[in-house]
Amino acid sequence: MIKSAILRQLGYGVSENSLAQVQKAIDNTKEFDYVQKHLIALHDTLKTRLSFVALSSSKDYFKIKNEAKGEEMIKNTNELIQNWSKKYKIELEKVPNKETYYILGKSA
Repeated sequence: MIKSAILRQLGYGVSENSLAQVQKAIDNTKEFDYVQKHLIALHDTLKTRLSFVALSSSKDYFKIKNEAKGEEMIKNTNELIQNWSKKYKIELEKVPNKETYYILGKSA
């Protein structure tokens, strides 16, 4: 998948800056070719839960933002994210005190 397609599918405009940002995230994601197959599908699934995959503005990673409303929906969305991570063997890093996860890449 090319960088501009990734940006569009995640809802970003394509510019020099966004292309550079997505390249950094790709470079920092272990075995990105494997991860990319599942990234957009997760993004599409999360949309119905008011959540999404995005580029982090503070670290050079893709991130998962759980912005679901209500305790039950937040809990269910976190479970969906964890199940996705386990199913596809993708390592995540939880951001402290937030419902956000960095996508580190394929786990060993």
